[in-house]
Amino acid sequence: MAEQIPFEAAVLPAGVRSRFINAINGLDMHILEAGFETGDRPCLLLLHGFPELAYSWRKVMPALAAAGYHVVAPDQRGYGRTTGAEVDYDSDLGSYRMLNLIRDQLGLLAALGHSSVAAVIGHDFGSPVAAHCALVRPDVFRAVALMSAPFGGTPSLNPPAPDPTHDQLAALARPRKHYQWYYSTPEANADMVDCRQGLHAFLRAYYHHKSADWTGNKPYRLESWSAGELAKLPTYYVMDLAQTMAETVEPEMPSAGEIAACAWLPEDELAVYATEYGRTGFQGGLQWYRRQTGGANRAEMEVFSGRTIDVPSCFISGTSDWGVYQNPGTFERMQQVACSNMLDCQLVEGAGHWVQQEQPEAVIKILLTFLKQAAAD
Repeated sequence: MAEQIPFEAAVLPAGVRSRFINAINGLDMHILEAGFETGDRPCLLLLHGFPELAYSWRKVMPALAAAGYHVVAPDQRGYGRTTGAEVDYDSDLGSYRMLNLIRDQLGLLAALGHSSVAAVIGHDFGSPVAAHCALVRPDVFRAVALMSAPFGGTPSLNPPAPDPTHDQLAALARPRKHYQWYYSTPEANADMVDCRQGLHAFLRAYYHHKSADWTGNKPYRLESWSAGELAKLPTYYVMDLAQTMAETVEPEMPSAGEIAACAWLPEDELAVYATEYGRTGFQGGLQWYRRQTGGANRAEMEVFSGRTIDVPSCFISGTSDWGVYQNPGTFERMQQVACSNMLDCQLVEGAGHWVQQEQPEAVIKILLTFLKQAAAD
């Protein structure tokens, strides 16, 4: 068993603790939790995205616990201090299939003594996991809040048509590539871990570039999944063909003054991410993208074709978050078809992609209102 070292209390807000739950679907899982002091509390399960950690929920956990919930945020499979996952590029990706990611969460809840949760809440790549939790096991995941990555529904049983978009992106006058397919390459992990500017500076530029602090983030609806439309996305989504992600974000590195003014991610908090990813690398998280871009997740989830999320749901993102629109039509399908009981859909002013970190007070207010409505639904 790998050495298990929880976060020091000084790294976390008051009332949030770090500990390990072992033997969870092959994982020894590191979690943060709040509201653990008393039993019989309804549970909230918070699922992070990339390149994030359970730590990404630190700003909302104490308030949710104060409202009466047992709040649990795991480092997901392949991330942070959770161990036991296959994290080599050449390893089998089977354990990263969507149903097994759901199994991870079911195992964690069982170990914690919860037969159900008041809501599962997912951000970024945690959002599709949360969505599928609610889709597949609505008896356990009784409500769902999705953040920054809308859920467009289950795949059709019809075989997908060949997609020429990637070849067309590469053939543009300014050749381009989609970041998810770049993240699926063997080079992506080392490109970021061993980048010229250093890991801490890379993460600073990356988080800045996708936040409301970067003034170029003025998202709008795209007409279609096509090279011409996708090329309108910022370079952190549709990259120059010859560049790495570290090279892509380096020109957007904020100034010393901007860094000092960044209240939502001060240097000591950024250092937590840099330390963790410096120790683990990114490959565990990148495995998730490889399952997605390779089509394996689609094939598995075709079993649920036509099924909708019928538990109470909501969507939260930032007005400066291109993640809402990066897959054209998904935001609309979520509201019109995929989620039959969507109670709220809000884009928060002053937030980009990292909405629960950039504007935690607004997110807390939206979530508590939604949870009250969902409980009465």
